[in-house]
Amino acid sequence: MRSIVYPGTFDPVTNGHIDLIARAARLFDHVVVAVAEDSAKAPTFPVATRLEMLHGVTADYANVEITSFSGLLVEFARELGIPVIMRGLRAVSDFEYEFQLAGMNRRMAPDIETLFLTPAEQYAYISSSLVKEIARLGGDVSGFVAPSVYAALQERFR
Repeated sequence: MRSIVYPGTFDPVTNGHIDLIARAARLFDHVVVAVAEDSAKAPTFPVATRLEMLHGVTADYANVEITSFSGLLVEFARELGIPVIMRGLRAVSDFEYEFQLAGMNRRMAPDIETLFLTPAEQYAYISSSLVKEIARLGGDVSGFVAPSVYAALQERFR
């Protein structure tokens, strides 16, 4: 079975994330979407809420599993027996960081590969941090996230 891990904070999950999950679900037999518990970022939503959001937006994909992890991603992938990590690249600005991360992961775990996917063009500019900032300032982010995520953002920033 061909499996892949798609890690991230997903704070919140955006239409760009959903696009990548859908494309991975077509390419792989099993997609594990893994919410990072210990991130340097200060999350807006707790892990349980992010997991719930992801469950809601991926319910139509039978081969997608939603979970969380802590610690090193490569160790998590090894524990699951999954040899491929998927990372999304939106713009050239993402590339340098993702390239460094892939190199560090390869150094720690040469048996695990990193695969980069780019989102569809209409989602290339969407980021969770921009979505949160717009929502916090009262802007309309309904075109950037699923309706359930939009409702959660509205509730959070009321």
